[in-house]
Amino acid sequence: MGTQITFYGHAALGIETGEYTLLVDPYFTGNPQSAVDVETITTDYILVTHGHGDHLGDTVPIAKRTNATVICNTEIGDWLEQRGVKTWLMQVGGSSQLPFGRLSMTFALHSSTLEDSTYGGNPAGFLLTTILGEKIYLAGDTGLFGDMKLIGEEGIDLAVLPIGGKYTMDPVDALKAVELIQPRVVIPIHYNTFDAIRQDAQAWKAQVEAKTKTRVVVLQPEEMFEIE
Repeated sequence: MGTQITFYGHAALGIETGEYTLLVDPYFTGNPQSAVDVETITTDYILVTHGHGDHLGDTVPIAKRTNATVICNTEIGDWLEQRGVKTWLMQVGGSSQLPFGRLSMTFALHSSTLEDSTYGGNPAGFLLTTILGEKIYLAGDTGLFGDMKLIGEEGIDLAVLPIGGKYTMDPVDALKAVELIQPRVVIPIHYNTFDAIRQDAQAWKAQVEAKTKTRVVVLQPEEMFEIE
């Protein structure tokens, strides 16, 4: 069985690889796309791309209840540690070998501020090579940048890209990102949560699949995709 990705709405994801469970940007409370009860969520690790509330989300209560380790940049990590959360700190360009695979923190074009207006360090994405050997690129909130081509040279099995526009790439730039990365599969995220980022994911799927060899998987909240 391959690594399984569950979409929880907006940019929140679950990843099950081998015996490990990860959460990415666990925004449940206040997320109009999510009906998940935070008290039912279990995880071993939480990956946080940046400090905005719709990404840091429920990290603190989930991490404290489950004793999960939060993987994030040092600025967010310092803030979390003051709140009793266990962390593994990284920075853009760094990599770590962890029980669930090798994780690199990648560049992202965005900003990062915590809920109390504390500076949240550099925004980021993640490149995960799972213990099963799959390569997953989690772009985080980002605009288009040329070095996505270098990420693509790693041989990406699955890319998770924002398409909402306004605060991140829109469908036009996200298509260009797919052309640079050339993943086998791409999942669009960060759209339709609010009116300001409303997009037609099925139309984007048709454009991407017409212009590239990448398969687009559009997930509804709580739907799962397994990497084959």
